[in-house]
Amino acid sequence: MKEVKTIAVIGAGTMGHGIAQIAGMAGFEVALHDSDRDKVDEGLAHIASNLRKGVQRGKVTEETQALALGSVRGSTEFLDAVAEADLVIEAVPEKMDLKKSLFKDIARMAPDDCILATNTSSLSVTSIASAVPNPDRLIGTHFFNPPHIVSLLELVMAYQTSDETLQSMKQVGEKMNRHMIVVNDSPGFASSRLGLILGLEAMRMFESGVASVEDIDSAMVQGYRHPMGPLKLTDLVGLDVRLAIAEHLHKEVGEQFRPPNILRKMVRAGKLGRKSGEGFYEWDK
Repeated sequence: MKEVKTIAVIGAGTMGHGIAQIAGMAGFEVALHDSDRDKVDEGLAHIASNLRKGVQRGKVTEETQALALGSVRGSTEFLDAVAEADLVIEAVPEKMDLKKSLFKDIARMAPDDCILATNTSSLSVTSIASAVPNPDRLIGTHFFNPPHIVSLLELVMAYQTSDETLQSMKQVGEKMNRHMIVVNDSPGFASSRLGLILGLEAMRMFESGVASVEDIDSAMVQGYRHPMGPLKLTDLVGLDVRLAIAEHLHKEVGEQFRPPNILRKMVRAGKLGRKSGEGFYEWDK
């Protein structure tokens, strides 16, 4: 089993910098990479802000804050980020061609025994693994947003993934204080299929006038003890992201995942949720 000490996170967006933060808090040496210097700087600033708020709320110790800030560095040079990595976690947009192309580059520049992880919520990990030499070292790592708050880590076994790779990734997850589940590669895995079907039905209920957004969400929060309702969660994830996943699962799994008209209309109107300032709720940008 490979011991992981150094991690490269590719993509400094919301998921990327969140993964880099929890890796740094666990004591890994982390390179947060993005080709855009501004995105790298913004990601590092978010990490610092999250840690500062965590200390203020008593959720993070000052020692852990210092450890994370000292462990995570920014990088705009791809080779610099991956050349000595024990583990590379990709956190780029959910586009199959993009992920495959990226992993071809990673496999060419990273060590031959480097573990490769794709942070995807619905795409075929088996298909992504087919793009690299020694595909047994690639595994799906579905972190949840925001990673420093939501501890679930869904480990997705591609057809090619070896048990050794799984065990190494479990060890990493334990150090990151993740609650892990292991699933075999299938469209939507476990979490996205279950979470999305609830969200889509909530949209259909609102669209047909069953109840207000707030009351639909309250039904799940108060009645089923969900931490937040499915429509508010959709706003946090992003309506465009949920639409893309729904379209994928509709094609791969079946009619139950057909996107509701209201979801398509809202995305066309630019109402993407919290990141745009308005979705099913209005948000302070």
